Amino acid sequence: MGCVNQPQHRPARRVVVVGGGPGGYEAALVARRSGAEVAVVERSGLGGSAVLTDVVPSKTLIATAEWMRQADAGPELGIRVAGESGPEPVRTNLTVDLGAVNARVMTLAEAQSRDIRSRLEREGVRIVEGTGRLEGPLRVVVDRADGGTETLEGDVVLLAVGARPRQLDTAVPDGERILRWDQLYGLTELPERLVVVGSGVTGAEFAGAYHALGCDVVLVSSRDQVLPGEDPDAARVIQDVFTTQGMTVLSRSRAAAARRTADGVVVELADGRTVEGSHVLMAVGSVPATQGLGLEEAGVRLTPSGHVEVDRVSRTSAPGVYAAGDCTGVLPLASVAATQGRIAMAHALGDARGDGGAVRRFERVAMRQADEPLAVEGGEEIIRVNALPGHRPRHVSRRQGHQHSPQRVGYRHALQSVDVCRCHTAFRLVARSHDAPLSIGRGCRPSWPSEPPGQTPQSPAAGAGWRTAPRVSGPARAPGAWRHLGGPCAGR
Repeated sequence: MGCVNQPQHRPARRVVVVGGGPGGYEAALVARRSGAEVAVVERSGLGGSAVLTDVVPSKTLIATAEWMRQADAGPELGIRVAGESGPEPVRTNLTVDLGAVNARVMTLAEAQSRDIRSRLEREGVRIVEGTGRLEGPLRVVVDRADGGTETLEGDVVLLAVGARPRQLDTAVPDGERILRWDQLYGLTELPERLVVVGSGVTGAEFAGAYHALGCDVVLVSSRDQVLPGEDPDAARVIQDVFTTQGMTVLSRSRAAAARRTADGVVVELADGRTVEGSHVLMAVGSVPATQGLGLEEAGVRLTPSGHVEVDRVSRTSAPGVYAAGDCTGVLPLASVAATQGRIAMAHALGDARGDGGAVRRFERVAMRQADEPLAVEGGEEIIRVNALPGHRPRHVSRRQGHQHSPQRVGYRHALQSVDVCRCHTAFRLVARSHDAPLSIGRGCRPSWPSEPPGQTPQSPAAGAGWRTAPRVSGPARAPGAWRHLGGPCAGR
């Protein structure tokens, strides 16, 4: 079969990723698989706060604390310390070496960060250590960690700069007694009495973990109950568990300030009450790390809260600039950040590659192809259809003389079939997870015929302009057809 519309070789696209968290490194991997030249700018370590100071460390700490909870249940299960027969919890004979716990937590986090770095380097991603800022939409200036400055030019820039703990002017962390959550891992001894200000996910996690480790915990919540952003019934159960286990929960109590004393801290509440403790954890949310990066000067629009405005494919208001992760304010989850990064690169590079590229949005494939005339060579009409990232694009051919035969091409993990309209101006793309047509083309639209299934399609001269398209899989249903909006199909 003769091949037409051969793709022209183009220079590889250049992608600059600012931030090496889940949104950044996942985007870098997708971009490399698409053939782009990729540089990742990171100042603290690959994996970002999710790996180094937030998700991985906190979950490791929680898993460690769970061992103490299990020890409490030992006597009920008949498990006792040798030489003892009473119902006393096993934990009375256990101590927690918090220095060793935190050392293990950070060792695991750093090991995962090294694994991410090795993966990126293995895939051919260049890693630039330093702090990046925009100098125009597609230019990133990096203040390198070694003291130098470097300018990176890109065809696409992805911002994945994350967020940082919110700080109150009246409770400035000192890393010793007044702490942010990323400073907790520097403690070497278990606090005698830990006051946790903030009952969101972060505050509740650390309150529960430190209480399980044996610390006296006071949780200060400004709302009616803990976890105000979660399901109320589930949050009520968690709060009941906290109080049943001996934790002090102060509901409807807003912290106004925190200050150090000679041997501890005092937290002042808005109603005049005070809470004393040995340490205080300020878990009052986070703010996007978007200040001082030249975003607004480069045309990137920010929300009043400082988050980067993005659309559903992670585009910002500046051409060629995308954003992913906590800096967008969509959902502060590592999985969401990673998905945003992947979508951004699939959108940015989908039609840019010289070999046809890869797109995720089937509608975009159909509408673009519908507006392009089909080239004819050697008695065959060739239609180029793109695959998803990581899969080769394929061709659908229709030999002249088979006017009414449905055309199909199978796609792994992507499309189930491609039905081509008889006039070759529209497609019906059927995904494995969806059975409805996903888009329409110029002049045509998908429809379900009223004629009995299997009826012979009429010729273009007859003026009907439709043909049957047999089903591929799924529940029984009438066959699909293409019906023209403006009269009969003109054919080719």
